[in-house]
Amino acid sequence: MMQPRILVAGIGNIFLGDDAFGVEVVGHLMNRRLPDEALVVDFGIRGLDLAYALLDGYEAVVLVDATPRGGPPGSLYVLELDADATAGPEGQGPSIEAHSLDPVRVLRLVRSMGGAVGRILLVGCEPSPFEESDDLRDGLSTAVDAAVDEAVVLVESLVDRLLRGEGGEASDHRVISEEEVGR
Repeated sequence: MMQPRILVAGIGNIFLGDDAFGVEVVGHLMNRRLPDEALVVDFGIRGLDLAYALLDGYEAVVLVDATPRGGPPGSLYVLELDADATAGPEGQGPSIEAHSLDPVRVLRLVRSMGGAVGRILLVGCEPSPFEESDDLRDGLSTAVDAAVDEAVVLVESLVDRLLRGEGGEASDHRVISEEEVGR
C-alpha cells in the first residue's frame, strides 16, 4: 500500500510581523528530517503557486499560518478545514490576490479547476494585535516567536500520525472562515 502524500505549506507575509509565522515554522522544518512522503514548502503569499501544488493530489495538507481567534498571542491551534464547504456564493468565481494568500480562496480556485484536496489541517498561531498605524512590522513578536519551536514539533507529530493513518488531531473540527485564517 502506498504511503499518503502530505504537503506542509507555510503561509504568510514576512513584512507583516506575526503574519510571517507560517514561513518561519516551515523554514525550521526544512532544516529537520521529515519522512520522504512529506513535502515542506514556503508559499509565503503566493496563492496561485499553492493552488497549483494542491492540484498534485496530496492526500493531506498541513497549512501553517497566523490565525487570529481571540486567544492570547502565541497560542497554537490545530483546525480542520472542510474543503467541500469552501464553495463561494452562487455565481461568485474564485479569485486570488497577487499580494496575499487566503487559504479559503485558494481552495475555491483548486475546486474550480477540477482539483480535490484530501484532509486539510491548519496549524495556526494567535498573532499579537496589529496596530492600524503599523504599515510594516519586521520580525515576529516575542510571544509568537516563542511558539515557533513548539509548532515545529506539532507539525512533525501531525505528519507522523497522518502517515501512520491515525489522522492527526484537530482541536476544532469545523470550517474556517476567511476572517479566522487571518485575512
